[in-house]
Amino acid sequence: MSDEAWGERLAGLEEETLDGLTLIVARSFRERRRGLAKMTPLPAGYGLRILKCNSIHTFGMRFALDLVWLARDGRVLRVDHGVAPRRMKLCVRARSVVEIAAGGGDAFAAVLDGV
Repeated sequence: MSDEAWGERLAGLEEETLDGLTLIVARSFRERRRGLAKMTPLPAGYGLRILKCNSIHTFGMRFALDLVWLARDGRVLRVDHGVAPRRMKLCVRARSVVEIAAGGGDAFAAVLDGV
């Protein structure tokens, strides 16, 4: 897939901009199923926030992810760095997760923790 493909797949989803970083928000089950599998990495400064989620898999991914796990009140619970394809991750206390191309997790965690 080309770089334009991620924009097409995630078109129509809500976007939030925080201190120069862009969160694309997947709220419904249908929106969550779009995901990032089989895509090229999101550009730097973009992340996909999946609501109502405390576990993810990276089957079908073409790139490693940083994962920022968020509590119900929005606090950052944990950051997982460089999660390779074909893995599963769980954060029992999380209520949402932000998926970012590897290397971007700390920047998102810093911004989200201050919101």
